[in-house]
Amino acid sequence: MKITTFFDNFLKKKSIFSNKKVLQSSYFPDNVLYREEQIMEVANILAPALRLEIPSNLFIFGKTGCGKTLTVKHILKSMEETAQKNNTSLKTIYINCKLKRVADTEYRLIARLIKEFNQQIPSTGLPTDEVYNIFYNILEKENKIIILVLDEIDQLTKKIGDEILYNLTRINSELKEAQICLIGVSNRLFFLDNLDPRVKSSLSKEEIIFPPYNALQIQTILQERAKQAFKPEILKSGVIEKCAAYAAREHGDARRAIDLLRIAGELAERSGSPTVEIYHLDDAEKKIEHDRVINSVVDQPKQFQNVLYSTLLIAKQKNIFFTGEIYDLYKKICKKTKLSILTQRRISDIIAELDMLGLINAKIISKGRYGRTREISLALTEDITIKINELLEKSLGLS
Repeated sequence: MKITTFFDNFLKKKSIFSNKKVLQSSYFPDNVLYREEQIMEVANILAPALRLEIPSNLFIFGKTGCGKTLTVKHILKSMEETAQKNNTSLKTIYINCKLKRVADTEYRLIARLIKEFNQQIPSTGLPTDEVYNIFYNILEKENKIIILVLDEIDQLTKKIGDEILYNLTRINSELKEAQICLIGVSNRLFFLDNLDPRVKSSLSKEEIIFPPYNALQIQTILQERAKQAFKPEILKSGVIEKCAAYAAREHGDARRAIDLLRIAGELAERSGSPTVEIYHLDDAEKKIEHDRVINSVVDQPKQFQNVLYSTLLIAKQKNIFFTGEIYDLYKKICKKTKLSILTQRRISDIIAELDMLGLINAKIISKGRYGRTREISLALTEDITIKINELLEKSLGLS
């Protein structure tokens, strides 16, 4: 069959979707379900900005898919509407620090902030101090309260260190006509614990922790999205319930549940099925798990990849092993890959990240007077392990 014939036939078929955008990550509903309490907490902290009073810096924590970004964007939109209505000098800026070429360096981040005020600087070449001075001058001319949201803020400090947070919070002492309120959003509950004490003291922050959704809450969220996304009677009985159960098992990740439902619909449509069945959901679960794991590895820094590669090598020999064993092998691989050797404490942090991403199972155990360590086992299927091993060897130059 010619590819043009395939596309012609595709356009003749009726889609099972009525509005697929509702199931995409870029979609933001008007109503944020089951986050009324958190919305009011955040709103109470930020509301003084509407009186041109600088609010406290705020850090929002919670596991992936628990509504943090959705809530913050919902509040920012409402604040902007209120500010516009009352002619208040307020500006909100949202930046996802995980995106490439946005917050890879301090220079790029400040350049991006300058761009938010419709001004440009060269992508490279200027001294960082000069870039900050340009930013200060822009802020003073704007004469506004700036609410700056740094989503995935832990990714920012991982890339360029926590000095950037100190510099951002110290800006207010340099300004006379404008002020910045910093909002950090992270799925790492202990992110602040690893900051330099000087940085932590400069933040003067409040904290809000978002709980994960339970299965019934995810079910309602899916039902609301499904009503808009699919044509009537497309979803077979039990699909939404099982989708919610999958997500609840994964720590209440509503975003993952929505992705799962969308992919199940896409798989059903590709197979020519007029309805979405349970087996489409099962196939979607396997696909999304595979893609999630692969992407989480590909996007990580070389040091992270080195620790994971060391872990995979040890897992070939034994089912249960410990942090010290990984560190010993990691140091040997560093010499082969010409990477600098990090401290065992930093490697322990990376192992905790591997656990959080679901790549390993790590349980802290006590060894009495010898202190504590992590008892580690692999949490990946054999086919994914083989694929990741190949990717890591290629990335680290070991193949």
